Amino acid sequence: MQNCYEWIATAAFGLEGVVARELRGLGLEDVHAGNGGARFAASSLDAFRANLWLRCADRVLLHCGAFEAATFDQLFEGVRALPWADWIPRGGAFPVAGKCVRAQLMSVSDCQAITKKAIAEKLKARYKTDWLPETGEKYPVEVSLRGTQATVTMDASGTALNRRGYRTWNGEAPLRETLAAALVTLSPWRPGRPLHDPTCGTGTLLVEAAMQAAHRAPGLTRLFACEQWGFLDRSAFASVREEAKGRFRPDAAESISGSDIDSAALKLAARHAEQAGFGKGITFVRCDAAELRAPGEGGVFLCNPPYGERLGDRASAEEVYRALAGLLGRHPGWSLGALSAHPGFERCLGRRADRKRRLYNGRLECEWMTFLPNKTQKK
Repeated sequence: MQNCYEWIATAAFGLEGVVARELRGLGLEDVHAGNGGARFAASSLDAFRANLWLRCADRVLLHCGAFEAATFDQLFEGVRALPWADWIPRGGAFPVAGKCVRAQLMSVSDCQAITKKAIAEKLKARYKTDWLPETGEKYPVEVSLRGTQATVTMDASGTALNRRGYRTWNGEAPLRETLAAALVTLSPWRPGRPLHDPTCGTGTLLVEAAMQAAHRAPGLTRLFACEQWGFLDRSAFASVREEAKGRFRPDAAESISGSDIDSAALKLAARHAEQAGFGKGITFVRCDAAELRAPGEGGVFLCNPPYGERLGDRASAEEVYRALAGLLGRHPGWSLGALSAHPGFERCLGRRADRKRRLYNGRLECEWMTFLPNKTQKK
């Protein structure tokens, strides 16, 4: 039986509960959502499976320890007390990242340097050496400080989980893949129903929807840092990846389409769909939202329209919102899910959202709004 470790699946603000539900959907029971993500107890195999299948999480971290650190001395002693030789072998590389959020120790660079020194001293004493070459596999460490509490983790993902591998060029105003997957999950759409993005850009929302419909693991074609960690039981990692490949059914992604007025963006969208394995599963067409007639009935419009952040762009953004209102008028049985930072989105659409949720697109505070069909304007 594999050893059980404590892990953290980090998530953007507002998505912690979504990630916790994803973990439970993978069969994990000891899951607790909290600020910045969800904690879970699991074997190394289940942590690898989480890396492979989580759609909305940013990273999977191994929880090494947490302790009081109101001073730099406390930080040093707390880090040094952890059993680093149980994780990092002789010659292993251990780059240290850091972050401080309303912490008593607010110098990130100093916290990183102190953490690095404490780990090095512990490993030198254990391996009876004066020099650590760090020429082996990487064991990325992060020290996070909030208030007087320090949390030390190791990054089991490596590059962030939004790096699926299919998006080779972002275009203008890219939507992170993990946020796009969350919008799909939070929307009224479910596989089998028509889905259309009338402002699809480079197609991220549609590719993420197709991945869910086709049971494609988002991490299917990439590697994770934990695959090189010698202290984990990695014997079954390859079989779990092969099992995920066998579950991928690209033909199951049907009735998914998108449109945009930018032909260059549409070319990128088609390329991304093909690189994700959906070259024939997603339909793209150049069309203005004001003139669009979507195929099918009872579907969902899902979009991340322009926000009009700059003063000169506000009028054009509001024109897009009014086009979306007309789109709903021409498709009375359809729902709309839209992410926007524009405070006048509902006014331009002519009705209030049936559901709202506060999310962040990067550092920009947005509202995720759902408009259900056959609803009159609310006062």
